Amino acid sequence: IIEIEEKPKNPKSFYAVTGIYFFDAQVFEVIKTLKPSGRGELEITDVNNFYIKQGTMSYDMFQNNWTDAGTFESLNMANQLMFSK
Repeated sequence: IIEIEEKPKNPKSFYAVTGIYFFDAQVFEVIKTLKPSGRGELEITDVNNFYIKQGTMSYDMFQNNWTDAGTFESLNMANQLMFSK
């Protein structure tokens, strides 16, 4: 991984960050350096990119299905997918 883009209009790949994060205590210092994005939010993507640039980011790739869980409906679908296995 060389960089993560937050909600790109034209993604450079078909990969997605599905969002289970574990950080060390340094993350609180990293957060203090963040500037709000164009959406007016502090982005977890900026934290992740800090660790990528430091060479300390690690990751796993899912080989199975995944789904969005950002709405009640999609969260319910994600639960059904997990419980069906």
